[in-house]
This record gives sequence, structure tokens and C-alpha cells, in this order.
Amino acid sequence: MLITFENAAFSYGDNLIFDNVNFAVNEGERVGLIGANGEGKTTLIKLISGGLLPESGKVIKKNGVSIGYLEQNGGYAGGNTVYSEMLKVFESDFAAVKKLETLSLKLSETDYNTYEYAALSAQIESLQKVIASRDSYNVEVKIKTVLNGMGFGDRYDSVIDYMSGGEKTRLKLARLLLEEPDLLILDEPTNHLDITTLFWLEEYLLSFKGAVLTVSHDRYFLDKLCTRILELENKKLLSFSGNYSKYKVLKAELNARLLKEYEAQQDERAKLQEYVDRNIVRATTAKSALSRVNRLERMEILEKPYVPKNAPHFRFETEARPYEKVLNIENLNLSIGGKTLISGGQLSVARGEKIALVGENGTGKTTLLKAVLKGDNRGIEVGRFVKFAAYDQEGANLNSENTVLAELWDRHLGFTQTEVRSLLAACGLFEEDMQKPVKSLSGGERAKLALAVLESERGNVLLLDEPTNHLDLPARESLEKALKEFDGTLIFVSHDRYFISALAEKIVEIENLKLNVYDGDYGFYAEEKKKQREAALKTQEQDKYAAKEAERKNSYRSKKERAEEARRKERIKKTESEISALEEEENKLNEELTKPENLTDYKRLTALTARLQEIKMQLDKLYSEYETLI
Repeated sequence: MLITFENAAFSYGDNLIFDNVNFAVNEGERVGLIGANGEGKTTLIKLISGGLLPESGKVIKKNGVSIGYLEQNGGYAGGNTVYSEMLKVFESDFAAVKKLETLSLKLSETDYNTYEYAALSAQIESLQKVIASRDSYNVEVKIKTVLNGMGFGDRYDSVIDYMSGGEKTRLKLARLLLEEPDLLILDEPTNHLDITTLFWLEEYLLSFKGAVLTVSHDRYFLDKLCTRILELENKKLLSFSGNYSKYKVLKAELNARLLKEYEAQQDERAKLQEYVDRNIVRATTAKSALSRVNRLERMEILEKPYVPKNAPHFRFETEARPYEKVLNIENLNLSIGGKTLISGGQLSVARGEKIALVGENGTGKTTLLKAVLKGDNRGIEVGRFVKFAAYDQEGANLNSENTVLAELWDRHLGFTQTEVRSLLAACGLFEEDMQKPVKSLSGGERAKLALAVLESERGNVLLLDEPTNHLDLPARESLEKALKEFDGTLIFVSHDRYFISALAEKIVEIENLKLNVYDGDYGFYAEEKKKQREAALKTQEQDKYAAKEAERKNSYRSKKERAEEARRKERIKKTESEISALEEEENKLNEELTKPENLTDYKRLTALTARLQEIKMQLDKLYSEYETLI
């Protein structure tokens, strides 16, 4: 066990956060920590990481355990580049490799049969084992794998200081993955990741050697990764085996059982008390009444099951029904700030469709929603009787100077105050919230107000940009339910894959400046993307193999060509030498022919003439060969 809590409790002043908490995190385990905002999730994490100490009870850590903690908005500062920051993780590896080189050089200069040689050999062997266990020679491969997976593949030389907060948090996560702690604690790790990076992170964490404890509202992430769910609720912590979907089933069963046991005990106590009240004063029945009093006194009173605050209740209705085709995008070109986002985009949306718009950050999802809403792009044709209603993730359509009550009422002066208050209350904003200025609202309160405004507009085509960003899990599930029941058309942007899975019947991805349509739910889309990644990886491997093969063949041909060139030059040299020798002999023979004594010697003259003829034939052959060689 890496971490063990024994009856731990913690308070901020008189505010008890949790009490009597007992759980353990084991080596290699994948644990999800959930709970409503304010229940103490961050406090629990700080007790694990050492940032806080329990007021009572114990938090026990395994000796030497290493803990990596990614805070929700924890990033970097300093002038380092992305790559140089990652290199710092492996300073001990570089030191070990350098030390090995130094020792090896020293060993080569040491006499074999000496004590010093044996000592150096032992040091080298020990160091080699350390390097092998840490895979120190593959440091750069590790860094590039993680940086590429986390979306920094083309930003190795980027200076961290100039990055956004989200990018710094993502880079901190990359570093923690490279550090490989025994326990990796992640607080909302998916907040700043696009879908491609999420896919990669999930696969990476599934093979991660250490244990993982994650706080997340991303139910898809919790389903994919976790084998146990811890829930903080009403100052207590409960543990459930399985992923988030399994937790939902087990929690419902637990609540039903506890309520049934509580109600059964209450019925039993009521019956016992009624009997006592009727019979305690009668002499004939007083004894049996006293026995029931004893039973009541010995009975361990069951605590009434905690009933959480009601989740917001959303309901989306329409006033008019549009024609069958509500939206047609034909040859859409969309750009912002001189940057092209979509080129030649094509999309047709039918009445009643529920479409998720996905893609990497910066590809133009929000810009496309705004263009559809604005309606002045010639590539976008809106159907008859379409009434848009939009949700902006930043709440830009809200007047920050208004009060909560005024923000909704000013838009619908025909509503009574009771109607306005009822709508706000259904969405989770109550009496104490009515006079709050919009600018003072928390992210969750602002989101609920924006959704109340959205409801009131009764649009038949809803355009939603990250509607779940600031909502807790009960609110998200309530919103899902309402949108499932909505009989209009829904086009939404979301990084919440569980939300997408629950609603989308079609996925439209902005990728490579195109609108790629996947005519199926999120599971279909995820499978198709997996196939594409595998195909791309296969193609990449094939290309690498082909390149290596070509390089090998080129290398082989180069060696052969070099050998042939050497042979050609050698033959030229030899031919020149042979020609020179024959020409010299020819000159000497011609001189012999001019001597008087040889002119009268028939045999001598015949021999000289025959040899000259041979030389001429040999020279003609050599001259011809020489021409081909040069």
C-alpha cells in the first residue's frame, strides 16, 4: 500500500470537511475521486501530498514513496524551452551515462590483474544495471513520445513563459508522466486537452507503471481508466469497486438498501413504541411492554440516509417547428484573423438531429457556431422557421452588471416574477442568489443562469458551446436528460465525451480545414479514429521501413559504384601503361627497320614487320578500350 488513511478528519475552523475517513491506495491502482464542489476533494489530495496534516487520525505513507501532483491550474514559470524543461527530469540519467563513460575510459588505462581494475569493473557493472533499469539511453525517445502525445510535437523550442495557462498545465502533466512517480495525483487532468490528446493520455495511463488517483468530472475518462471510485459526500468517504458507470449502479443499490433498512427500523420502532404506550400501565401487559422498552434501548439506531441536494432540473421546449432541413452548409470558407479554419466545408443538418462538433483546439468549432448564428456567410443556408438559441461557454451574452433576477426578467418582460424565480430555481439558483450581480457569480452559478436564459428562449435549434464546463456531475446528468428529451435540433461543442456519448447521433469533426462527417454515435467515431490512427501508424512504419530499405540499397549501390570506379581508374592506369610500352616498342622497331643490316636480312625484316603488325592491332584495341573508359 502506498497511502493509507486511518480515521482521518479535517476541519477549517468550525467547518468540518470530513470525518472518520478510511481508505488505501495500492501500488498500480487506478482510483477516481469524485464529489460535489466543496465536499473536500482538494483537501483530501493535499493531505496525501503533504500540503496539510489531519487534525485527527493518521495518513500513512510507504517509506520512500514518490508522489507527483498535477494541480488544476498548476503550470510552469521560468525562461526554459519545452524540450529543455523535460531534459531536467533526466539529469541523473545523463550523469550516470557520463560517469559510465569516465569509468570505462579509466578502466581501459588500468592494468588487468590489479585491485583497482576489479573495483572499477564492479562499479561499471553496478552502474550498467542502474542505466538499464532506467532505460537511460532512450531518454530522448521517452521525451519525444510524451511531448508528441501531449500536443507539443512541433513546439520543442517554444519558451514556456509565453504559453497560456492551459498549455503550462498540460506541459506540467507531460513532465509528471516522464518522472514516473509511484503515485500520480491528477486534479481535473482533461480540462485543457483536446480529444486527440485525451485518447493518447488514456492509453498512456493504462500502461503507466505507478498508481493513479484522479479527481475528474470527465465521466468517460473515469470509465476508461478507473478500477475504483472514491466518493466524498456529507463529510464521509465511500469506496466502490469498478469504474464510474459501475459506481452509479452500486451507489443506487446502496442508497436503496440503506433507505429500506432505515424505514424498516423506523416502522419497527414505531410499532414497539405504540405497544409500550398502550400497555405499560396495564398490570397484565406491563412485563411484555418493559421487554419492548429494553429492545428499543438496545437497538442500534440507524442514521437516516443522506439525501443530496436536488440537482438542477432543465427543460427545453420549442414554440415553432422548422422545415425538414434546418441547416445546409455548402462550400463554406471560414477564417479568422487571416487564418483559414474551414475550406470548402459541406454539412447538411436535418430537423431533430443531435450533432456533436469536435476537433482539436483552434480548429474553429466555436467560430463555426458563431457563423451559423450570425447567418451572414454565403456558405451557410438556414431553413425556414428555424429559431436559434445559443449557449456561450464564457457567458458573453450575459450582462455582468445585472442581478441574476434582472438578467432573465429583462429578456422576458411578459413573465411574472414568480415565473422568473421558478425557472431560475429549477436551474439551481435560489432565493439567496436572486440579487447577486452576474459578475460575482461562480463558474457553476453563471452556467446555470446561462442555461436558464437558454431555456426561456424556446429555440428549436440549440447551439451549445461547452455547456458542461462549469457544472458538477449531477447538473451534467440533469442537462443530458433534458437534452435527450428535447425534440428540436441540437448542435454542440464539448470535450465531455460522456456527454457526447449520451447525446450525439452524428459526429462532425473539423480536421485539415474540412468538415468530416461520421454518421454514427461517439463509439462509432472513436472506433473510426482508432482505425485511422492505426492505419497512419502502419503507413508510417511502412514508410520508415521503405526508407531504410532504400537507404540500405543506396548504400549497397554506392559501395558497388565506388568499387567499380576504383576498378575503372585502375584499368585506365594499366591501359595507359600498356599503350605507352607498346608505343615505345613500336618506335624502337621502326628504328630497327631503317638500319642497313636489317634491310638485307629477310628473316629479320619479316620478324620486325610481323611484330609491328601485332603492336598495331594491340594498340588499336587498347585505344578503343581507353575511349570507353574515359
